[in-house]
Amino acid sequence: MQQDDTFTTNLRFACATRRSISQICREIGINRQQFNRYINGEARPSPHNVARIATFFGLSTQDFSLSPKLFEARMTRPDRDRSEARLLFEGFPGDISALRRHLGYYQTYHTSPSWPGLVVCSCTRIYEESGSVRVKSIERIRDAANEIRQFSKYVGLATFWRNRIFITERSVGRAPMLSQTILMPFELHQRVYLRGTTMGVSWRKENQPYASRMIWRHIGQEPDIRQMLGRCGVLAFGSRQLPSTVRSFLETPAAEVLTVPTDY
Repeated sequence: MQQDDTFTTNLRFACATRRSISQICREIGINRQQFNRYINGEARPSPHNVARIATFFGLSTQDFSLSPKLFEARMTRPDRDRSEARLLFEGFPGDISALRRHLGYYQTYHTSPSWPGLVVCSCTRIYEESGSVRVKSIERIRDAANEIRQFSKYVGLATFWRNRIFITERSVGRAPMLSQTILMPFELHQRVYLRGTTMGVSWRKENQPYASRMIWRHIGQEPDIRQMLGRCGVLAFGSRQLPSTVRSFLETPAAEVLTVPTDY
């Protein structure tokens, strides 16, 4: 059997395990007409699209080169598609076509119990790689008054569902933590800010869980990275470095930081 025939046969079997071809195309972000050509053996996907298809099915690109018998065994092995974790992974990247509109670099702002009365400014990049939409964030804080210098990195994944962006990140280091952010996309005539909420743990408050408002300012696809990093830190609400839209969103009375009481 030719390699392309093997790929086509395996792709057909994989698709048969899903509800519909339309759903597969929608979630991967591939044109239905083009995908039909892959299924019918009329065209072979590019390496990039093969990776996206493999990621969607929870496989590696090499799996599609297996003999159909081995491929079927791989697709139907007991630990596949029967665990709730598998369903969670399949939730990423969601509507990738909608998510692509928000790729790029952002200056992000939120309040945290670690720095009461101040705004934490960080920088984040959303980018697409191997069928996933990934997130990298940097938090750099210099607090001269308390002689604190903090540098943190985060990596994560983003997904788009029902007009909302969901982001899960993990800190990089010896004591990793998870954080989650939900953002509302740009309004029709406003393409600069994403508004939402973030949930994490306090750095200086014994890892106390908290939730607060967060707002992202889109900087572009190729910004000056040094300038972005230079803006990172903790800012007073009256700082000139704080855009007025950010200030009004974070200082409203309804934007208090919510934490778990420590006296229970």
